[in-house]
Amino acid sequence: MKLTKPGVRENWQEKVEELGFTFHSLNNLYWDESRAYEFSMDEILRIERATKTLHDMSLEAVQHIIDKNLFDRFNLQKNVADIIIKSWNEEHPAIYGRFDLGYNPMLSSEAGQLKMMEYNADTPTSLFEAAIVQWYWLQDMDPKLDQFNSIHEKLIAKFKDIAPYLKEPAFLHFSCLKDNIEDLTTVEYLRDCATQSELKTGLVYIEDIGFVDDERAYVDMNNEMINNIFKLYPWEWLIDEKFSGGLFDNDNSPFWIEPAWKMLLSHKMILVIMWELFPGHPLLLPSFEDNNYFIKSNLSYVSKPILGREGNNVTINKYNGSGYDASSTDAGSYGDQKLIYQQLFETPEFEGSYPVIGSWMIDQEPAGMGIRENTSLVTDNVSRFIPHYIATK
Repeated sequence: MKLTKPGVRENWQEKVEELGFTFHSLNNLYWDESRAYEFSMDEILRIERATKTLHDMSLEAVQHIIDKNLFDRFNLQKNVADIIIKSWNEEHPAIYGRFDLGYNPMLSSEAGQLKMMEYNADTPTSLFEAAIVQWYWLQDMDPKLDQFNSIHEKLIAKFKDIAPYLKEPAFLHFSCLKDNIEDLTTVEYLRDCATQSELKTGLVYIEDIGFVDDERAYVDMNNEMINNIFKLYPWEWLIDEKFSGGLFDNDNSPFWIEPAWKMLLSHKMILVIMWELFPGHPLLLPSFEDNNYFIKSNLSYVSKPILGREGNNVTINKYNGSGYDASSTDAGSYGDQKLIYQQLFETPEFEGSYPVIGSWMIDQEPAGMGIRENTSLVTDNVSRFIPHYIATK
């Protein structure tokens, strides 16, 4: 892995906007093609294998949580646990997820170079950028080069695969919040993939979803029943909506994609559970419900809210030889959340920035990656998306 400076394309803004990528510079420069990361094929294969291994381990962790009834550690009520178990046992359709991986090839031990930081398995974003925008960038820069990227093809194939399992009529609604161009772009991209798979689709904003009490049915703005719905909206918010009663003990509740069991994987407590199940695994970082292990061992660590997003309310505690230097990210709305504690993994610094790999799972298979980098060790909502390519031998 190395940083390169390929230069920017003439009129690059127009090129990406033609693809539908209009938020390339919202608030700051988000898409940055003046930089790119070069990987060897061996490195890509390592990342691909690690992603598959981590996904398999995470599924084993979900089964463990269900078998051992560990829902109280996730602060989940019984009715929520019930819909998680139902969606898991009935194998409700699931599409995608994104592992955030730290990779530092400069470390002497290869076994410690690649680590899982989190699994964004419920509402992962930066999908369109990874699948489409960086691919077209590469075609313009050098079409002879390759990229770890089969996201688009795998998405279309997955939507074809789930079609027979959807509730009849097999119409798939797509939903996100209004006035969020990033979420809408992701949702419309996924909807386009579903349409290419010959599914019938429609768009309904979260705010416009209705619930008919008498029929205990969800409806769209045309009063059409919602039988199947993809939502780019976190489950922990969904279960608190005013219509959330329709989620529980209700035969008319739609197939929700991503399904309810994904709540467990996007919850930071999963990091603790996985460390308990696979202690010492080379792809995992030690993670606990308190910081005693790190204090006793004089190790640097990170505290994270169990349901935090966009890097808010994260504190990095770096051991300086005699104590800890603490630095915190901007306070979001997660300050009252319980914390988990994870060993700090220091990603390599490239000219003042720290890259994190977002490795995508589509239909149980690794499908590609996107890279976001920041001037701090925490990836947040001002991080930049940087394209990548695979070096020729």
